[in-house]
Amino acid sequence: MNPKTNFDVRTIRKDFPNLNVHVHGKPLVYLDNAATTLKPRQVIDAISQHYREETSNVHRGVHFLSEQATKKYEKAREKIQHFLNAKESAEIIFTRGTTESINLVAQSYGRTFLKSGDEILISRMEHHSNIVPWQMLCEQVGCRLVVSPINEKGELIWDEFKKRLSAKTKLVSIVYVSNSLGTINPVGDIIDAGHHVGAKVLIDGAQAVSHTEIDVQGLNCDFFAFSGHKLFGPTGIGVLYGKRELLDKMPPYQGGGDMIATVTFEKTLYNVLPYKFEAGTPHVAGVIGLGAAVDYVQSLDRDKAEEHKEQLLAYGTQELLKIPGLRLIGTAKFKTAILAFVLPGIHPHDLGTLVDREGVAIRTGHHCTQPIMQFFNIPATSRASLSIYNTQKEIDTLVRAVKKAKTIFD
Repeated sequence: MNPKTNFDVRTIRKDFPNLNVHVHGKPLVYLDNAATTLKPRQVIDAISQHYREETSNVHRGVHFLSEQATKKYEKAREKIQHFLNAKESAEIIFTRGTTESINLVAQSYGRTFLKSGDEILISRMEHHSNIVPWQMLCEQVGCRLVVSPINEKGELIWDEFKKRLSAKTKLVSIVYVSNSLGTINPVGDIIDAGHHVGAKVLIDGAQAVSHTEIDVQGLNCDFFAFSGHKLFGPTGIGVLYGKRELLDKMPPYQGGGDMIATVTFEKTLYNVLPYKFEAGTPHVAGVIGLGAAVDYVQSLDRDKAEEHKEQLLAYGTQELLKIPGLRLIGTAKFKTAILAFVLPGIHPHDLGTLVDREGVAIRTGHHCTQPIMQFFNIPATSRASLSIYNTQKEIDTLVRAVKKAKTIFD
């Protein structure tokens, strides 16, 4: 596809059927994109076509439907390879999402190569899926989890991060874009610093893939994880990129069909990459849908799309801060289109319920980042997260809804 020469949000919105929904009698204002993005008709149609016309398992059949499904499945892998600028398609492993991708690295790479006394470095702003798998690994092999602090703006404190790197650091696992703060981390510098002490580096790219172009070779990260549903694709499908030299040395994460070359009761020989890590019947429709989502994203003028979201972020910040008492959580110099906030005297869950009555969908809670909430000494936030199809008019609707809710508690 050729990128569109300009970015017209009105045209973009026509691609997303969900935006025609009414909630409590009002047009839907969908501002929960950090949780999951809406799906364009191009993705919906690709999944529907698979189930209508090409339903089959992949890799194992010689009949027409299986061959067609396999071609689309592997073509999607190639699309994702180019989307991430991976060296080869064998470095693209399909998983259920970012969470499973990180767990795969923890259990396959971590249990094989880390030992008692080794250290894993993460940050205070990590999602639970980039904390708990490493805690489990530490319990299993005796390594130690080290946490780098953040400041009141929600930024990584660079000097403190560097202080925590040492010869004991064997793995660094850092979020690219914080899901609860919007902070964009300097992942290039983080990767270079980790490699300088001999550590491998994993980047949690769940929020980043829909906001910035990814070049895993340029970044030189060792692992990169993301979820399809954050990129206008279906749920239940994700990707782990890993450098071949590492993936070749890692044992399989799960055993079963398709990840084997030969099986006897005495010994099993494992399949080649990437299939060694893809046991069982895969999410065929999900992979095809993710391939269509990649096509859709690459059909856009991504620079214009980012400019649009940056304008929305600036406008939303300006308008929300006009509400007396409102406090933004996450004010990093470099951040993406996430607006998390608290209002004194109103629990975020109550606020979320009230703005929903106005047709506005936001996320409330700790966003699977409880250590961040503890740092800011708050139980939760209300979070409006923006995407390519959102408008200033929708932000105005959000602001009116928040103001209306506030009058109930004043």
